[in-house]
Amino acid sequence: MKSMIRNALFSGTFDPFTIGHDAIVKRALTVAEKLIIGIAHNSEKKTLFTLQERLESISNLYVSIDNICVTSYEGLTVDYAKQMEIDFLIRGVRNLNDYEYEKTLAEVNRKLSGIETFFLFAEPAYAFVSSSLIRELILYNKDISNLIPPVK
Repeated sequence: MKSMIRNALFSGTFDPFTIGHDAIVKRALTVAEKLIIGIAHNSEKKTLFTLQERLESISNLYVSIDNICVTSYEGLTVDYAKQMEIDFLIRGVRNLNDYEYEKTLAEVNRKLSGIETFFLFAEPAYAFVSSSLIRELILYNKDISNLIPPVK
């Protein structure tokens, strides 16, 4: 299967400190020859980090891995995937609620573009933590130091 697969896009709101993404990226490299981590840029959506901070932090995490490219994009994921000649999308899933939502998106993407989506789950130890939960905890001034993994 791997010999038939070329490029995959790991898309979505990929914050540099979101727990569980590193494991998903490592799993993604077992099914993709090249992985593009595409950071969706939406000026209306509030995130913990600026686009530049996200790009720099994520790029630094994967700078030593030749077959990972970190970039940002605006607009529809499927449009960007076509432009980059992506063979399939990879979506990281941290819990069952994420999965139901992502499954609906994947069906729409497949109908619009013919691009299939692979779902990769976070390790069970990380499944309860999502970037939106971290945002809420910060909003209410809660200590999140035990939830944030160190950035290497």
